[in-house]
Amino acid sequence: MRVVMKFGGTSVGSVDRIRNVAKRCVRRQAEGHEVAVVVSAMSGETNRLVSLTKEFTSDPNDRECDVVLSTGEQVSIGLLALAIREIGGKAKSFLGHQVKILTDDAFSRARISNVDGAALTECLSNDTIAVVAGFQGVTDSGDISTLGRGGSDTTAVAIAASVNADVCEIYTDVDGVYTTDPNVVPEARKIDKITYEEMLELASLGAKVLQIRAVEFAMNYNVPLHVRSSFNDNPGTMVVAAGENMESVVVSGVTAVTSESKVTIKRVPDVAGNVAKIFKPLADGGIVVDMIVQNVSENGETAVTFTVPTDDLARAEAVLQREAPDIATESNIRTDQNVAKVSIVGVGMRSHAGVAQRMFQILADEGINIQLISTSEIKVSCLIEKKYAELATRALHAGFKLESE
Repeated sequence: MRVVMKFGGTSVGSVDRIRNVAKRCVRRQAEGHEVAVVVSAMSGETNRLVSLTKEFTSDPNDRECDVVLSTGEQVSIGLLALAIREIGGKAKSFLGHQVKILTDDAFSRARISNVDGAALTECLSNDTIAVVAGFQGVTDSGDISTLGRGGSDTTAVAIAASVNADVCEIYTDVDGVYTTDPNVVPEARKIDKITYEEMLELASLGAKVLQIRAVEFAMNYNVPLHVRSSFNDNPGTMVVAAGENMESVVVSGVTAVTSESKVTIKRVPDVAGNVAKIFKPLADGGIVVDMIVQNVSENGETAVTFTVPTDDLARAEAVLQREAPDIATESNIRTDQNVAKVSIVGVGMRSHAGVAQRMFQILADEGINIQLISTSEIKVSCLIEKKYAELATRALHAGFKLESE
């Protein structure tokens, strides 16, 4: 069996923790598996490097910033390879350009285009643990690139796909994916098995266990993921393609996001093309828009409401007033940061009627007003007042009986 193990910054945050990871990798190999391990920079190191680059530039997308940021993982893989050798194992470290992990040239947020797994396959066949730097790659022109925050997860899945691994194990400081945040709902239950689609929705809705692009990669290449704790040997959560009986669970998880804001543009002339004029400049500016509602036209005018990340709110207002001055003016734009998005996710929604109605009733029973609604095949999201986020999460978790198997 061929296994790819991935450890984040917390797991390699000290010399002792690196030694623990080394023992875990050697033990996994001793069980008869071929092992490749992907690691992040030591906890806090990437933030330190980012701060250093900001002393010299305000552009995080600068080529030289990636040269600096990639050094964190270089230290981690060297130390881990030495730690494995120290306890009698065989290990060889690989930087992104040595693997080779090819990316586009979007520095600081590069996307993987191809992975040449030949060097890793040769390493594994020689009973040597391959220790790979996460988060980084190389462009066609030979420049160092980085994949953005959480990019080591994507590296691990890409490596697993390239070497035809049987499983990609993602080790974190939690022991799996939960039905909701245990800090909000102590009764939250660890999920034994979840589909790629459900995990994608949960990740996009604020669950921080896995990076979205990593789940997309795993789904596209059918790489089984196993989310596990770095600090114990307990089974975690398997992320796999939908199988038999998985749709019998109507709702798998509940999330709440408080980092989005609502934007309403009033008195929009109800003319073909005006909605496009609103959203094109936002897209061109790289501003992600989530929930969208257009009101019924009255007297030739309508209102358009949508949500954006709160961090992008000021920029969104400025972009709209500059690029669509005939539609979005200072007088007709209203914004609200006092909102939260609560969502339920589950592949079982496809085959069960009345799920949305049940969600609405649960919120109504708690006196929580719904401002916006967004749905997909396996998700229902409601925008509510921020102060009710935790209450809504607890009520929905209990209402859909997620605390029980």
